[in-house]
Amino acid sequence: MSRIIAGTAGGTSLTSVPGTGTRPTTDRVKEALFSRLESYDVLSGARVLDLFAGSGALGVESASRGAVSVDLVELADKAAGTCKQNAKLINDAAGRSVVNVHRAKADTYLLRVPADVTWDVVFLDPPYDLDEEDLNSVLRALPRHLAEGAVVVLERSTRSPEPVWPAGMERFSERKYGETTLWFAEPAQADGAEADDHDAGDAQAEGAS
Repeated sequence: MSRIIAGTAGGTSLTSVPGTGTRPTTDRVKEALFSRLESYDVLSGARVLDLFAGSGALGVESASRGAVSVDLVELADKAAGTCKQNAKLINDAAGRSVVNVHRAKADTYLLRVPADVTWDVVFLDPPYDLDEEDLNSVLRALPRHLAEGAVVVLERSTRSPEPVWPAGMERFSERKYGETTLWFAEPAQADGAEADDHDAGDAQAEGAS
């Protein structure tokens, strides 16, 4: 059973998606991921978008660790229902709607959201069998919705090729955990200053592991 690892709701058990068709992030990968994000200092007060949310575990974990708003986007009916159950844990504790669930395709959601809506952290955890062009369509819709200094985390099979990063976004790191690879990207910076900051955060995270 998945759980919230740390923060205000740390230790709380989460509802899993019934049946098949989703691939939850393991606790090992989740712990490594959030250790890295905390070294980047991007979670506290963040606006978070969780695409292909599954059970919503990554978004809910972000809320527990200080994100001020989280949008979970999931198309599958059962998974979206699970997202709502897990979001309720955070929303009830906070006494307000911190985590919101949107039942929609990831690219459709991004295209219909107003251009001035931005996020500080974006998770993409699509099914490993998602067509690369379908993934690229989602990535192309992302850059205009990235806040300054935003971090994008894409989880893919280690056997998958590196994503095709669209104009306005660039990869600054990758980490492999067995069958899982995490790709880290950010808004493109002409002078590379933001990438240097993230590299420093990478060093801190590696030192702590």
